[in-house]
Amino acid sequence: MKAVEEGRGALGDWLEAQPHNFYDADPLLQILVREGGIGDRIETLEALGAEAAGPLDAAVIENNRPGNLPSLETFDGIGRHVAGIAHHPSYHRAGKFIYESGVMAAYAEIPNPHPLILSLFYLSAHVGEGGHNCPLACTAGLIRALQALGTEEQKAAWLPGLLTPVYGDHLVGAQFLTEVQGGSDVGANATVAERRVDGSWRIVGEKWFCSSADADLFVVTARPEGAAAGTAGLGLFLVPRDLDGEPNAFVLRRLKDKLGTRSMVTAEIDFEEAYAEQLGPLEDGFRNTMELVIDTSRLYNAFGCAALAHRAYLVARGYAEHRRAFGETIASYPLVKETLSMTRADAEAALAGSFWLARIQQRVDSGEAADDEVAFLRMGLNLNKVRTAQLSHDAVNRGIEILGGNGTIETFSVLPRLLRDNVVFENWEGTHHTLRMQAFKDAVRFGVHEGFFAVLEGRLGRDRLRGDRRAFEQCLEQRDTLLLRRVCDRLGSWIHLAELESIDDPGIRARAELTTTRHLSADPIRDGYRDLVERCAS
Repeated sequence: MKAVEEGRGALGDWLEAQPHNFYDADPLLQILVREGGIGDRIETLEALGAEAAGPLDAAVIENNRPGNLPSLETFDGIGRHVAGIAHHPSYHRAGKFIYESGVMAAYAEIPNPHPLILSLFYLSAHVGEGGHNCPLACTAGLIRALQALGTEEQKAAWLPGLLTPVYGDHLVGAQFLTEVQGGSDVGANATVAERRVDGSWRIVGEKWFCSSADADLFVVTARPEGAAAGTAGLGLFLVPRDLDGEPNAFVLRRLKDKLGTRSMVTAEIDFEEAYAEQLGPLEDGFRNTMELVIDTSRLYNAFGCAALAHRAYLVARGYAEHRRAFGETIASYPLVKETLSMTRADAEAALAGSFWLARIQQRVDSGEAADDEVAFLRMGLNLNKVRTAQLSHDAVNRGIEILGGNGTIETFSVLPRLLRDNVVFENWEGTHHTLRMQAFKDAVRFGVHEGFFAVLEGRLGRDRLRGDRRAFEQCLEQRDTLLLRRVCDRLGSWIHLAELESIDDPGIRARAELTTTRHLSADPIRDGYRDLVERCAS
């Protein structure tokens, strides 16, 4: 019985030793914040870091229990159609912590302070999607689209509610693009926009994968009657959820029973002549959707993946330091040291590359970016989204491996839920294949790879990138997409390494070297590898 008590006591010590502040537990984030021009916002970040590690995490855990997940309420008690969603009180507790951090309110600043906003999102995403982090990304894209394209009337009507930090008063945005026949082939979309005499529009059609389906305002792609086929004929529209207190001519057909992100409502929606307003020029609908809505979500997605990877490292490291096997804590064994070092290195790589892109996005928004930086951002957002999702998937898997059989138990740690969330993250806003092909098509059509490589070579040197640049250009010359997986994934790792190597910290430099060895070297088992792992683990 003494052994059992000691074992259970060690597990209790592990839980008690978990970080009480995710900001304080992340040295790389602290460096990036100080060097990224947002050092005056540390108190805000520390406050959310403490809430995320404490009451926010607890609320999300409670909300993800099977009986507490959202449910569809099609009609009210007397039979009126309300297209409603019922949430457990824990959902609203979580939302209050997230929104009242000021994460969406910060978009009132022009240019948008992306490093600050995404650092706040990164901290909240340590708890997983949590029911609100996908809607944050959707709301951010809608805010940016309104700020760039909205009429003065549209801005006055919607921005105050979208930007307020008061949870009970805030509005949530959503983006509905996907259709059952289209998926990533958005040009196959069949939803129609019908023009009315008063200049408004009516949306008719089905949207197949509608996340944040209980949002207050939707941004929807639809094809105006008589418009061209393909993406060129798609317009961008604003659709309010309610008109005069009633659902705006749409039906929530059913909720998706998803593998992950289960606290967040995803539905199939039928639009039955729903009132809509044009957002920006019709002929630029698809381009504006991609640049303002989807690219914003892809950057959020990458920060979310980085957060899942870092949380997995924190859980696994603490467990390894308290779990004893064969007379020693398992953290002392070489393979466990290597696993923890790889997990931390991948988490840092995902955060560093994403933070660099956030800084560049702010420069692009302010008009300060050079043409090469604009091209780098366009291609880098796609490659970074692929690579961070891959790294975080592996990181959470490794965390589960460290916990052994305990790692598979939903009530033992957050890791099973984070893994399920990550699988959804990997397929949101473009699958890996879609994003690699987007980089390929943009290079063929616009030559963005020239600026992309110019920026990377400015950081890393031409010689280090020579082989991968030649391989990518060979894909373009031969119109051969089969080799894109390998070369694009390596380019994503170069993005991460370029930022990591700029940081003057011995531990981060060591883990950057481990990243190079594992992801960019032809010979991962090289002389000095054991010493490298020891330096990473110290």
